[in-house]
Amino acid sequence: MRTVFAAALALAATGCATAPDSAPLASAQAAVTLESDAPDSMRWLYGSGEAAGASIQTWRMLADYAVTISRQRSILQAVPMGLDGEVRRESCMQGDRIKPLAVVFDVDETVILNAGYEAWLAQGNTYSRDTWREWEERGDTLARPVPGAVTGIRRLREAGITPVFNTNRQYSAEGAARAIKAAGLGDAVHRQTLYLRGDDGTNSGGKDGRRALIAQTYCVIALAGDNLGDFADVFNVEGQGVQARRELAARGEYAQLWGNGWFAFPNPVYGDSINGTIGEVFPPEQRWTPNNSTMPGDAPAIMNEGTK
Repeated sequence: MRTVFAAALALAATGCATAPDSAPLASAQAAVTLESDAPDSMRWLYGSGEAAGASIQTWRMLADYAVTISRQRSILQAVPMGLDGEVRRESCMQGDRIKPLAVVFDVDETVILNAGYEAWLAQGNTYSRDTWREWEERGDTLARPVPGAVTGIRRLREAGITPVFNTNRQYSAEGAARAIKAAGLGDAVHRQTLYLRGDDGTNSGGKDGRRALIAQTYCVIALAGDNLGDFADVFNVEGQGVQARRELAARGEYAQLWGNGWFAFPNPVYGDSINGTIGEVFPPEQRWTPNNSTMPGDAPAIMNEGTK
């Protein structure tokens, strides 16, 4: 689940390495202490008011949207989402009845913050499956809500909308449910309102299969997460380039869904978004050097949201 922790914290981790006796004294790394600077991404997500404001803003937009949709008198439509490898709408009808309304959420860094585990990593420790499993099983007492989540979830429930949690946690359904409740977000029941990796019969980190299971029971009117895979697996196809993934999300029909059924939360610390060399992130047409008189051309197509 957390495949990029080690990469994201490589600088902090090297601070704990002991220099060989033969190495010059000047090359020794200073020990990481509580007085050391935290990684920039962690400082922003877990420590800044800006991150809190962005999260509250997103939660307010999400709740406003979902409550408005729930009050429509017209026939309800599910939001487009990744299902079995494609993006489509699932029917909201079950026989002659409308399925219960739901919003589907990722868990980590979407509804709860894993600041306790991240604090341990920031002190020079390295991510491992064993330590993450222990965190899943026993870290619930340190679970904290993403700013805005408690109010947002409460508003959904008051409007008759069920929060359903779809997480790539895989070691402890009980631990996930306890963490959600400890964060003030209410009860979550495994395989009813809480789905973990493997619940669709596969060991895939993709969520399309679990979304399909959820859509059998619920009319899903919105999705929320911190990774594009929380909306559709097509975004995380192996081998897809950094810019191709970005363009897919920012153009055409998918661009129309952000804030209109799809709600993304900021996470600069880990995940599929933390990828790319300098050359991949900044392709040739985006690079600049001083004294270069090249004038910019028309706005790139990626800026023309809503057109293919």
